[in-house]
Amino acid sequence: MTFDEYVENIDDKWKDSFLKTWNTVEEHLPDGFIVDVQHGMPGFSVPKSTYPEGYHVDQTPLPFIGIAAQKRHLAVYHMGIYRDEELYEWFVNEYPKHMNTKLNMGKSCIRFTNPKKVPYELLGELAEKTTVEEWIELYESRLK
Repeated sequence: MTFDEYVENIDDKWKDSFLKTWNTVEEHLPDGFIVDVQHGMPGFSVPKSTYPEGYHVDQTPLPFIGIAAQKRHLAVYHMGIYRDEELYEWFVNEYPKHMNTKLNMGKSCIRFTNPKKVPYELLGELAEKTTVEEWIELYESRLK
């Protein structure tokens, strides 16, 4: 599946917020990440030309951020907040400054159940916080 095919199949309820989230993350993400589709979801990964080992499970490009329009929510999967406690805490503490809704979040998955209530500015700030090199270093540090 390609990115365009994924977008074509998004429910109208989520399409605008998905695209705005995607564009926000893409605009703010440091250089070096590529766009790919893994496990049926578009996202941003470290290319194998930069990190030949790839993701340890299936040796695909190392995933970093995935964005998915689900039936009941928009999901942003950010592996950095899963691996970096400081980044996780920063996001949790910043969220109430941007939204007056309860944060719906797992360890790496941020879920938005209302397409009109997505903190785009905050997602842009989050995307800026980790470079390709920092993500590789963090990923490798957790493997040891």
